Amino acid sequence: MNIGDTLPPLEIPVTRTLIVAGAIASRDYQDVHHDAALAQEKGSPDIFMNILTTNGLVGRYVTDHLGPQAVLRKVAIRLGAPNYPGDTMTLTGTVTAVSGNTVEIRVVGANGIGHHVAGTVTAEVSA
Repeated sequence: MNIGDTLPPLEIPVTRTLIVAGAIASRDYQDVHHDAALAQEKGSPDIFMNILTTNGLVGRYVTDHLGPQAVLRKVAIRLGAPNYPGDTMTLTGTVTAVSGNTVEIRVVGANGIGHHVAGTVTAEVSA
């Protein structure tokens, strides 16, 4: 890998099932991640994805590209626009640093209303 290399985009359909399953799997029982009526009472148009699900999808994106030998050493992300059901999040990545077996990748996840997630992933790849 070289600085400036890009990863192929990954489109992830944002379904109710993905949002609810991700929240349950990460033990995040906040109602805004599974109850549309309560989410609306709190000012959201619908349920939305939690950060732990997003974090897992970002990790999957990088390891799918780097292969099973890759070990994630650091994932630093920030959330922006919510991921609502019925939208699609497209993840893109660019290599920003390479040092020996370590690579840093800038990842952005965009949906129909803006950038859902942005950050960097540092991974170690065995030769």
